[in-house]
Amino acid sequence: MEFLTSFEICSSGLRAQRAKMDVIVTNLANAGTTRTAEGGPYKRKIIVFSSEPLPGSFNEAMTTALRSVQVDGVVEDKEGLKKVYDPGHPDADPQGFVTFPNVSTVVEMSDMITANRAYEACVTAFDATKRMALKALEIGK
Repeated sequence: MEFLTSFEICSSGLRAQRAKMDVIVTNLANAGTTRTAEGGPYKRKIIVFSSEPLPGSFNEAMTTALRSVQVDGVVEDKEGLKKVYDPGHPDADPQGFVTFPNVSTVVEMSDMITANRAYEACVTAFDATKRMALKALEIGK
């Protein structure tokens, strides 16, 4: 495999996991937001990934197997919002219920751990490729 292809795959994974971490941090920061500019409570965001074929002159069989990661977008979670009875809250409806975001700190933290581990795996693969390239240069001396 060409070294640049490996670097490209690793960097696409790093970018994707960084984008996922940004979305998770936004969700955690807005876990208690009951009023947004659009109106209503904050709605949890989920990042959507897809695979993208790598360009290049690599062996045809491998080219179809090798793909980079792309961020397709960020969508709102369809899970229902939480209603809590708190008649003293400024955002309470006439019945005294406040609608809170559908953000679960436990889910967000587990997603963050998963994204962190995937990011670390990409860094490890990137470093391994770099070491192989440096070894190849040493052999060529």
